[in-house]
Amino acid sequence: MVSSTTTTTTTQHILIYPFPTSGHIIPILDLTNQLLTRGHLLYVTVLVTPQNLPLLQPFLATHPSSLQYFLLPPPQYPNPNRNKLIAQVQNMRQLHYPLILQWFHSHPSQPVAIISDFFIGWTHQLASDLRIPRLVFSPSGVFALSIALSVWHDLPENTDPDNSNFTLTFPKFPNSPVYHWWQIPHLYREGRKGDPDWEFFRENFVANLESWGMVFNSFTELERVYFDHLKKELGHDRVWAVGPVLPPSREDNNAGPDPGPTNRGGSSSVPCDEVLTWLDARSEYSVVYVCFGSRTVLTIKQMEVLTVGLERSGVHFILSVIGPDAGGDHGVIPEDFEECVKGRGLVIKGWAPQVPILRHPAVGGFMTHCGWNSVLEGLAAGVVMLTWPMSADQFTNAKLLVEQLGVAIQGGEGTQIIPESGELAQKFVELVDGSKPERVRVRKLRDAAMDAVKEGGSSNKELAELIKRLSELQNAK
Repeated sequence: MVSSTTTTTTTQHILIYPFPTSGHIIPILDLTNQLLTRGHLLYVTVLVTPQNLPLLQPFLATHPSSLQYFLLPPPQYPNPNRNKLIAQVQNMRQLHYPLILQWFHSHPSQPVAIISDFFIGWTHQLASDLRIPRLVFSPSGVFALSIALSVWHDLPENTDPDNSNFTLTFPKFPNSPVYHWWQIPHLYREGRKGDPDWEFFRENFVANLESWGMVFNSFTELERVYFDHLKKELGHDRVWAVGPVLPPSREDNNAGPDPGPTNRGGSSSVPCDEVLTWLDARSEYSVVYVCFGSRTVLTIKQMEVLTVGLERSGVHFILSVIGPDAGGDHGVIPEDFEECVKGRGLVIKGWAPQVPILRHPAVGGFMTHCGWNSVLEGLAAGVVMLTWPMSADQFTNAKLLVEQLGVAIQGGEGTQIIPESGELAQKFVELVDGSKPERVRVRKLRDAAMDAVKEGGSSNKELAELIKRLSELQNAK
């Protein structure tokens, strides 16, 4: 394990512990950047695994005197038959817990708080051992996390186990959301009470409810009723909405340091400048951007419907897909597809520069799996979305966008609801239709998101309050 050797004269030391996947580490690093930009008396150490160190490097250059890292070993997966997420979280606890304890007690300026991802709920016990408060960082919205916490805490049951369309209701929540059983997180559905892995994950996740505070990559105007609900359930107001914690626009001179939003992930088949040049040649709001995140691999049927729908639609589009995996029900782009759509379609294999794409004036629609990072990036760009959630919190995020906010059009849902290619083609056309009411609503939310992070905005004020509370912790230790 290697630690950077940066020295600092700042006094408030905060420990940041991301979950080591791109969808989780990128937003918490954006939060770290904002804490250091605004909190001039803060000093941060990020716990990072080797494969994610490149994501941290731009921030180290931006904050050379107030940011350091402690390198931890990557989690191991010795048993391929175990659920990978559960194995990862448990292995992190086994590997990292003693190393963090040792590092903490040997550090000349011990941290006064730890901010850690919601998947690392065991850090609540770590913080108790260190006698410092732990704050949960949620890369998901408050609506989605609250539903997940309710499921794992209250343990709802499917009383008709042969019926995958069995419905669960959440009457205590605002808007009384209803879910099909297959929309509930698969870790909960597919596990069983008493199983050691299932019980470990439940205890780990529910520990978030006991933590001192929660920080969300969201903003009050987006999920106000759910923030109020969570504070009531927790019995305190140490819940901060500080989002969207996105990288600043390059043209925004007041946005603070820009760590390079075009280089925020893995390798890509098309360089960012080529993508933007391609978009420059298209008219305003004429392009549909299609991306299902950095982890979703489409099935053969999903890929077939998607590519045929894009071909039939006649719209200009950018399609970002993960490279094909060997074997299994994994869809691949047809060999003749790129030739058939030549001139109006651009295919990116690997990581897409999503933020610059969505911010480009040529982009008028976004087909998304409804991961929260993608949701915020789409909203902040004012782009109408076509939803196709696949798992986890994505079904809840889609409900928020389509049913409650009216800024998105419903597409598919996992493998349970796969639209016909003709239907999908029509929805692609609707995405770039400037007369759709969803475009008016999403622009209002875009303005609300931008106002939230400006001086005097709700997220700006809550970030300042969070920094103030962190600054007061040293005397309370």
